[in-house]
Amino acid sequence: MNRYLEIEEWSIVEKGFDPARQRASESIFSLGNGRMGQRANFEESYSGDSLQGSYIGGIYYPDKTKVGWWKNGYPEYFAKIINSVNWIGIDIWVNDEKLDLAKCSISDFERTLNMKEGYLQREFTAALKNGNKVHVKATRFISMARYEVGAIAYSVKALNFEGAVTFEPYLDADVTNEDANYDERFWLGVDKKAYNNSGWVISKTKKTNFHICAGMHCEFLRNKQSFKVDSEINVDGQFISHRYNIAVKKNDNITLHKYAVISSSFNHKRKRLQPHVEQQLKKIAHAGFEQLLDEQADYWAGKWEQSDILIEGDEAAQQAIRFNIFQLYQTYTGDDERLNIGPKGFTGEKYGGVTYWDTEAYCLPFYLCTAGQNVARNLLLYRYKHLPKAIENAQKLGFTDGAALYPMVTITGEECHNEWEITFEEIHRNGIIAFAIYNYIRHTGDNDYLTEAGLEVLIGIARFWAQRFNFSNERGKYVMLGVTGPNEYENNVNNNWYTSYIGVWSMRYAISCINKMQEKAPEAFKNIQSKTDFNLKETQKWQAIIDEVYLPHDEKRDIFLQQDGYLDKEQRFAEDLPDEIRPLNQHWSWDRILRSCFIKQGDVVQGLYIFEHKFDEETIRRNFDFYELRTVHESSLSPCIHSILASKLGYSDRAYELYLRTARLDLDDYNKEVHQGLHITSMAGTWMTIVEGFAGKRIKNGTLSFSPSLPEKWRSYSFKMLHRKSLLKITVESDTVTIKCEKGNQVNCLIYGEKYSIKSGEMVGADLKSR
Repeated sequence: MNRYLEIEEWSIVEKGFDPARQRASESIFSLGNGRMGQRANFEESYSGDSLQGSYIGGIYYPDKTKVGWWKNGYPEYFAKIINSVNWIGIDIWVNDEKLDLAKCSISDFERTLNMKEGYLQREFTAALKNGNKVHVKATRFISMARYEVGAIAYSVKALNFEGAVTFEPYLDADVTNEDANYDERFWLGVDKKAYNNSGWVISKTKKTNFHICAGMHCEFLRNKQSFKVDSEINVDGQFISHRYNIAVKKNDNITLHKYAVISSSFNHKRKRLQPHVEQQLKKIAHAGFEQLLDEQADYWAGKWEQSDILIEGDEAAQQAIRFNIFQLYQTYTGDDERLNIGPKGFTGEKYGGVTYWDTEAYCLPFYLCTAGQNVARNLLLYRYKHLPKAIENAQKLGFTDGAALYPMVTITGEECHNEWEITFEEIHRNGIIAFAIYNYIRHTGDNDYLTEAGLEVLIGIARFWAQRFNFSNERGKYVMLGVTGPNEYENNVNNNWYTSYIGVWSMRYAISCINKMQEKAPEAFKNIQSKTDFNLKETQKWQAIIDEVYLPHDEKRDIFLQQDGYLDKEQRFAEDLPDEIRPLNQHWSWDRILRSCFIKQGDVVQGLYIFEHKFDEETIRRNFDFYELRTVHESSLSPCIHSILASKLGYSDRAYELYLRTARLDLDDYNKEVHQGLHITSMAGTWMTIVEGFAGKRIKNGTLSFSPSLPEKWRSYSFKMLHRKSLLKITVESDTVTIKCEKGNQVNCLIYGEKYSIKSGEMVGADLKSR
């Protein structure tokens, strides 16, 4: 754990500047609005270590795969949401000396991420080598109300001198990706122009031919009064700037308002990009910085009203959950079904900003309960529209007859992950997509989704599983060979329990949906049959596998085996590992990790969480007790799942400990990797630890259910959630649980198994019980 940030309920605050932490802070203080994002790079020039990052949703590059030797079926590229035009840049000179925080003396440095109102603010005093001192205050945000807009207020106060302060705001489209496989530049210049305190640059991606137009407009204030100043224009390559030389007296405060609009051919016709950007620049300049900032605050007030979690008695926990919710909404708003959620969101280059199985396993529950049915539906439609590609992906690996294998990593639906043990073998991702359809329908009651899209996906997935299992004459059972489960510290294993279980569950669910649709919507079913070339006889094979599947089990301990041979490993406990060799993947060879019993993230435990309703509590307890001791939680996706089950089992101390680990994973840099970007998808797991863990939220036979507990360190907690278009507020205090239906229709729910009906505007309560 590396805690260097202040603990405040609504803000993330860094006091004092440490260059060694700059990359970490660039990640933590990132901004976004679901359509674009920006790492917390400095506006002014900085020659120290930094990862410049500005990203636009949907704009990607197919970076040629870099592998030692090619394998049949390998993707030819890794898709990346690439670093884009640097729109925040403002170079500063003080009496001809350039301001650079790596080359001057810094004091009173403070960086604040205001999560309540959605902006980043930074202040510091700089003493330059020429003896001049300035105080700088920079405020910026990416508008949630106007999805192509960013704005900066950058102020320089002359503390001990008079002379000249020079501002040079610029747009630079000649950018690179640090993780480019072959050091390739992904952008080409198209056009540019600078004029009348404004300007724009147009660039395009190689290969994919996405066009981006970025525009800026600048205005100045002296001691809060607007004034006009002439500029020198610089146009060079993919770079434009205005240089303003401004005479100052001691204590003069000069403020630059820089407005930016970034538009792309993802959303507009290419020929309309430039006029659209110029039009938008005029609108936002007319509105002004303060109005835009007020719009931002209003948007976030509405978002927090619906999704805030209030914790009393634990400021670190309170700050953490708000940080997680804030970053989730900065990454994805759900208003465009073409977009999805990358593990790092818009905060870094690792994982390419593209879609993994994390979305269905972790993010969909969060958006389903905080943003509503339409947003969750868009996440499912993203996969439905990629179904033809999923069938192509399966064909590349030798599967036939409409079998669909969804990719481990994608932006277009085509697989672009290039590690064989993941690309070919971590096929459990197919199952969680099927489960997401089930999870969505049981929450919303939207059975029409099956007719419109869901059943086609389920059929494709079931066809894949039917071909991926094979019959073992030796066992007299169907087996699953050569897979990698969620625990990526095990590769190429046979009969991974989780993979096999979710595979047969997917086929069973597909059969039940087929039967339901045959009965209730026979004409729609016939259309799907025709569209997918589906024959009912196929389900006979599925059922045979379901009936005769081999699921590894240890009779002595009465636990599910993670995979064949797991108990052949030397059995050790994670708590016995010294801190100096953690995380293992940064200290041990891969050979040593693979031969150890240590588990990167929940595997059997992941399955017990997803399919909890299929197992009794003692079965869950035996397996949890065994595997938790061996789990090192070196995946960001792990602690939340274990925390939820620990809450269910009454292990309150462990549940709380794992909550803090997942909630403050980035803020305290548990895994020593926040410099690479934030763990956006696991942040949804943080929300789950409170709502599904401590509050015990479940759907039981179509009915919303709660079995709350209260962590010892908390006086109370409350949260809001949407359920079938009604907004509920759940409050858990030292002795009571209350649920209020704040708006919407009457809601039926269970509290500790007892039924309640709550009308709009009414509240029900129950005594808090211990688990």
